[in-house]
Amino acid sequence: MPTLLRLILSDARAKAAWCYERDDWQGVVKAFLTDGTPAMVWYRLMQAARRWRLAPLEMVFNRLNTAFCGCVIGRGAEFGEGFVLVHSHGVVINGTVRGGRNVRVEHQVTIGAEKRQSPVLGDDVFIGAGAKVIGPIRIGDGAKVGANAVVVHDVPTGATVVGIPARVIRRPQPSPDAAPAEPAGPTPAAPPVGAFP
Repeated sequence: MPTLLRLILSDARAKAAWCYERDDWQGVVKAFLTDGTPAMVWYRLMQAARRWRLAPLEMVFNRLNTAFCGCVIGRGAEFGEGFVLVHSHGVVINGTVRGGRNVRVEHQVTIGAEKRQSPVLGDDVFIGAGAKVIGPIRIGDGAKVGANAVVVHDVPTGATVVGIPARVIRRPQPSPDAAPAEPAGPTPAAPPVGAFP
């Protein structure tokens, strides 16, 4: 389990790399001074308080995030290292959401439940401004959700979706180094009638 400090620094480095295309110490300092980063830190503190079973402190961090950052992240939500809130205002994330590493979220995004079932996000997922991701769906690794999209179905790995309801407009291209598929062999002939007892 990564330590609290490691998680906070990994989030700041990921934000510096995403927003400023640099993850050195100057980029990290710049990321800490931008809007959205305080919400990331409050979230990590809330997550740590939950692991330490300090429910009152967990609630305090949750309320501070809402009051000062305009960001609602449910107390059970889990994201891996490199979680980025580009801007935090208007972000609502249900407490049963699960996300992998390097999930990047822009402002006014909702990642919510339907009948108490929430999305699962893979690694390296991007959710554009104003998008809504709802219900028991899976967003594949490397997928991108366009601004204001409404996603209610699974998104394949590496795909880009846009629109209401969201539709796939781009799928990952096969690698030029990938081996060509084996040609299908001839279909075996059917056995003659009476060949089996």
